[in-house]
Amino acid sequence: MIHTTHSIRVRYGETDPMKYVYYGNYAEYFEVARVELFRELGMPYDEIENQGIWLPVSEYSIKYLKPAFYDQVLEIHTYIKKIPGVKIEFEYEIYNDAKQKITEAKTTLFFLDSQTHKIVRCPEFLMKLIEKNWAP
Repeated sequence: MIHTTHSIRVRYGETDPMKYVYYGNYAEYFEVARVELFRELGMPYDEIENQGIWLPVSEYSIKYLKPAFYDQVLEIHTYIKKIPGVKIEFEYEIYNDAKQKITEAKTTLFFLDSQTHKIVRCPEFLMKLIEKNWAP
C-alpha cells in the first residue's frame, strides 16, 4: 500500500452561500492529492506525461459525511491499495481541522498511451516507482 497526506486550506471561492465547500470542488482536491502523491514518490505528474502516458479518470465516487467550511485546513489522505494493471485506483479520506473524517472517495484512472490513444498496462518506469514505495 502507498499512503500520502496533503493539506489544503478551503478558499472562499470554493464555498457556496452557506460557506460549505461546494461539492464540485472535491474532485479538484483529489486531483491535487494525486499529483502530490506522485511528487512524493519521486515522479512529478508532468514527467509521467512527458514519458507518453496520460491518466484520464474513468470512475469517481464520493461519500460526504460532514461538510467542510471556508478557511478550514483539510487533511487529505490518499491511498493506492492495489498494484495497478491497466488502471490505478486511488482512495481518499478527508479530515477537518478537528481531525474528524468528513469525506471518503475513490477514483479510478487508466493508463493511456498519448501517441496511440490506446489503453496500456502500467508502464514499467511507474511500476518500479510504485513497487519501490510499496509498504505492506
